[in-house]
Amino acid sequence: MNILEYENYHEEKEHVDLEFPYNTYLCSIPLDFAQVPLHWHDEMEIIYIKKGQGLVTVDFKHYRVNASTIIFILPGQLHSISQYQDETMEYENILFNASMLTPKNKDYTNENFIDPLIHGKITVPTVFTPVYPYYTDVVAPIDACDEICKTKPQGYQLYIKSMLFQFFFILDNRCRNLTKPPKNKKALDKMKTVLKYVENNYDQKLTIGEVADIAGFSESHFMRYFKETMGTSFIDYLKEYRLTMAARLLQSSEDSVLSIATEVGFDNLSYFNRAFKARYHMTPLQYRRS
Repeated sequence: MNILEYENYHEEKEHVDLEFPYNTYLCSIPLDFAQVPLHWHDEMEIIYIKKGQGLVTVDFKHYRVNASTIIFILPGQLHSISQYQDETMEYENILFNASMLTPKNKDYTNENFIDPLIHGKITVPTVFTPVYPYYTDVVAPIDACDEICKTKPQGYQLYIKSMLFQFFFILDNRCRNLTKPPKNKKALDKMKTVLKYVENNYDQKLTIGEVADIAGFSESHFMRYFKETMGTSFIDYLKEYRLTMAARLLQSSEDSVLSIATEVGFDNLSYFNRAFKARYHMTPLQYRRS
């Protein structure tokens, strides 16, 4: 998986095979990468914590998660993954497109559960821990999919689809409407527009004024809105995002530090080096070697 593409806020990369849109990725924080910044995509995602503990954010709600926890992400939900203190976390990303379960013609299961779930008309929990009453039922079909993917025998795709239907049956039959729908949908949609603009233009000189225009706010209103929603200023967030992209390029390319600094939007090498060291506690070259 291309980590740079994975970490874009709205992931354009196809994570799944179009003929069978289901795939899994094993990841480790911070061994593979320090964090997965806030992003969203059109696939459903299950984050299955295997070892350790870390932090997961879904639609601005923060969860400290431990081994065996499952986080269920719907299409379009903003989410991020990061390290908790000095802990490590190994987890599995399971990505699949709901289209693999929804026929083109009128279908009861799609119209009465899957489509309403995607569009927020019904709700299910986001996080399932071992103390959740139906945790065993929820996790069983996911474990079964993992097990058959080890060998992928003839017809394994049929088995995975059957297990996904079982997963959604459990959600519908035992977990439906146990949580309230989000009240901040408009704020989420507005922030998606802002983050998409950052994703496409972070390597350019961005001003508060132009991003505020994208959001339809005055500069002062936008700065308050961003701070209240994201918990940090826009300037600090933009710098953090640029440093994250720089770290990925240091890992995945052989370009010079100057070239990478310029590519991610820093026009002053000395400032980039200071900012990078403050963020990662080592110089860019030390980070590349490590």
